Amino acid sequence: MTTALIEGFLISLGLIVAIGPQNAFLLRQSIKREHAVPVAAICIASDILLIGMGVMGVGRLIMDSGLLHSVLGWGGVVFLLWYGLTSLRGAVKGEVLDVDTGPARRDFSVPQALVTALGITWLNPHVYVDTLVLISGVSLKYADIDDRLGFMLGAWAGSVLWFVSLAAAGRMLAPLFARPLTWRILDLIIAAIMLTVAVGLAVSLLNR
Repeated sequence: MTTALIEGFLISLGLIVAIGPQNAFLLRQSIKREHAVPVAAICIASDILLIGMGVMGVGRLIMDSGLLHSVLGWGGVVFLLWYGLTSLRGAVKGEVLDVDTGPARRDFSVPQALVTALGITWLNPHVYVDTLVLISGVSLKYADIDDRLGFMLGAWAGSVLWFVSLAAAGRMLAPLFARPLTWRILDLIIAAIMLTVAVGLAVSLLNR
């Protein structure tokens, strides 16, 4: 079980560390000190559910549904385009983070931040590939239920560690973002990530 747990932990971290829409959004909220904890909780809860579904084999039913895949895919394209353009607008306008009091204005209320986190997570088909296909596929080598459970717990631990670390990173990075130029660069990077993923997703859906 120990080997399975370690492998689950490493595979989960390996997949989740790549900079994508979910990580970019959480990092931005963390730096702004704006609802980072509830956003991280949404990311962690979503990963726990999806990884559990993948390891237990339930996720295959979702991945095999062409209609559901298309609905989620195009919904994700629209959502990512919207967020990417919003970040691009933020880069043009610029903003400053007061390291003593936090941001002068808040982009999101708590409900808005949670809905955005849910959208970025559940409307991005790549998250299903990572959790329901890749993690699920690796877990199949463990026939023993205890080993499979260990693998799942390890994958969960990797997700929790990563998202908690991102949520906590804001305090260390806040002084850097007291300058408008730093925010412009971050918003441009986030816009590029969101728009690139949206375009790539749209192309893959059109080629299905």
